Amino acid sequence: MTTPQITLYGCAPAFGLPDPSPFVTKTEVQLQMANLPYRKVFAIPPEAPKGKLPWIEDAGEVVCDSTFIRAHLERKYGIDLDAGLDARQRAEAWAVERLAEDHLYWAMVWFRWVDPANFAKGPAHFVDAAPAAMRERLRADMQAAKQNELHAQGLGRHSPEQIAALGTRSIDALAVLLGERIHLFGDRPHAADAIVFSVLAAILTPFFDSPLREAAGRHANLVAYVARIMQIYYPAHAWPQPQAAAA
Repeated sequence: MTTPQITLYGCAPAFGLPDPSPFVTKTEVQLQMANLPYRKVFAIPPEAPKGKLPWIEDAGEVVCDSTFIRAHLERKYGIDLDAGLDARQRAEAWAVERLAEDHLYWAMVWFRWVDPANFAKGPAHFVDAAPAAMRERLRADMQAAKQNELHAQGLGRHSPEQIAALGTRSIDALAVLLGERIHLFGDRPHAADAIVFSVLAAILTPFFDSPLREAAGRHANLVAYVARIMQIYYPAHAWPQPQAAAA
């Protein structure tokens, strides 16, 4: 059996998700969409060349950032993850990706990292392996760093209610865009489906409670969309079905 030449660096499963990072999941799904063999190695952001996950090594070449990874894969292997889309649809796909990555993702991050109950049950445990005397300081520093990121991005300057309202508007927009289609642009998945699925899964996981999860759960088409794509690309992953799936 040929050893995969692509190594994907990401996280171990956590929070009821195959990977807690939507960007790692995006890249992993796109690798599968492209039918490219790969192996996954667990890593942490400080180890990454740009300080963030994911990154890949492809026959000795290091590529960082999920968007640049996709461009590398398409260029090197002669694939097109948006094959079949016309120019307008490709533009729409890019706009949807930006909505998911540059807006809705950050709303999800706020409710995962800043909300006290969610932080305590989730990200706070990233430092459980550290010496007991250091854990609380590490947790405080880790949360403060994420709050600084959110403030710099802009969303963190708003109240929880305002963040929820903005995130809900993006969720509602995705529900309208998806409509009754199986995937965003028809019967087969394209590149944008990878990140929209990943961010929605991060929101819908029952591990965390948030207004965003409630908002997404009200859209049966989004709930079914996430469950469907999870089954395609992570068939062995136990994905608890939110209640809206039975609605």
